[in-house]
Amino acid sequence: MKPEYNKVKVIENVNIVSNIYKMSIVNTSSKSMKPGQFYMLKSWYNAPLLPRPISVSSFNKDEITFLYAVCGQGTELLSKLEPLEEIEVTGPLGNGFDIEKINGKVAIVSGGIGIAPMVQLVKDLKDCTIDLYAGFRNDIYAVDEMKDYLNEIYISTEDGSLGHKGYITDLLDVDKYSAVLCCGPEVMMKKVVSLCKEKNIPAYISMEKRMACGVGACLVCTCKTKDGNKRTCKDGPVFYGDDLIL
Repeated sequence: MKPEYNKVKVIENVNIVSNIYKMSIVNTSSKSMKPGQFYMLKSWYNAPLLPRPISVSSFNKDEITFLYAVCGQGTELLSKLEPLEEIEVTGPLGNGFDIEKINGKVAIVSGGIGIAPMVQLVKDLKDCTIDLYAGFRNDIYAVDEMKDYLNEIYISTEDGSLGHKGYITDLLDVDKYSAVLCCGPEVMMKKVVSLCKEKNIPAYISMEKRMACGVGACLVCTCKTKDGNKRTCKDGPVFYGDDLIL
């Protein structure tokens, strides 16, 4: 099935902490969505040429919400959008988390903006007891939106201003869980995959890569797996941890 392209109106676009924005758009998609999928977003007509891949943070029948970090020209332009302005969107894209296969006691592990796709995920996981392990540089965000769905919350910050000072993986005991779901910096995800492999715990990893097309044509976003290179946008962004070579 081909991805949908639409021009839709912005409902809200606000700065929630330093460099992090929350944007909601009108949901005009006829497709059902899974947590972990993403959209290609574009709000400009000159340079930069390409749209930007942004994970869906949450959704309902009326609106889709994204959390994103301003880290370049494209996301800077997205951050300038005002309510009722139009944005070009293509999606939903990617395979998302297969939540029907996940049950029992689950650890959600995120680093920085990697928390974005976890918001809808914790809402959609059924028959699960969910612990969140969230690492941040300093400012905390998105956790309040998730807390009603969580059993335990573990926080780390680089400066120790809240929670554990250091890496969130320092707190993670994978032996306690039937599955670990992770998104964040590659070095963090590599550690999570290693811990899970040691204990034979299934890990589901949402990869973040630069993308040009979002539909598997350009091969910009390839990642290494034991079965060769895979396209993060088309074959992912969620992969089984044992399959990845990080």
